[in-house]
Amino acid sequence: MPKVKTKSGAKKRFKLTASGKIKRKHAFKSHILTKKGTKRKRNLTHIGLVHESDASRVKDMLKI
Repeated sequence: MPKVKTKSGAKKRFKLTASGKIKRKHAFKSHILTKKGTKRKRNLTHIGLVHESDASRVKDMLKI
């Protein structure tokens, strides 16, 4: 049997918390920030969690 490989893009984008949830970053915070409001940019800074309905797919990509 060959080794089971994780998806490289997923391992760069997601981290597992101690309770087993999956952390993620918000999108739309990398460039073209002049037209976005300060409150919007500040809220995009915070770390989010992957929704429960998507968690199984992400765990499959991470081979957890």
